[in-house]
Amino acid sequence: MTKIDIINLVAEDTGLSKVKSEEAVETIIATIKETLQLGESVILRRFGSFQIRSKNARIGRNPKTGEEAPISARKVVRFKSGKYFKGAMNETPVRFY
Repeated sequence: MTKIDIINLVAEDTGLSKVKSEEAVETIIATIKETLQLGESVILRRFGSFQIRSKNARIGRNPKTGEEAPISARKVVRFKSGKYFKGAMNETPVRFY
């Protein structure tokens, strides 16, 4: 599923126009990004949580040549699925709304 598929689904389910649905989806995504950039977690009950994790600098290895290469420190996003989301993965698909 792509972002446009989500936008179309939101428009269909809510009766909003596709333009308004796109604005809503973009606003949600932007809010999640901004919150993570501030170093805060985003917790979506019954779905999961997004967190920023710091990775230390280290020496990596090119798998093709075996040559060592430095990998700089960076931040990565970690998603941890919630209990209900995990459970839903083992059931018949159902729409939650």
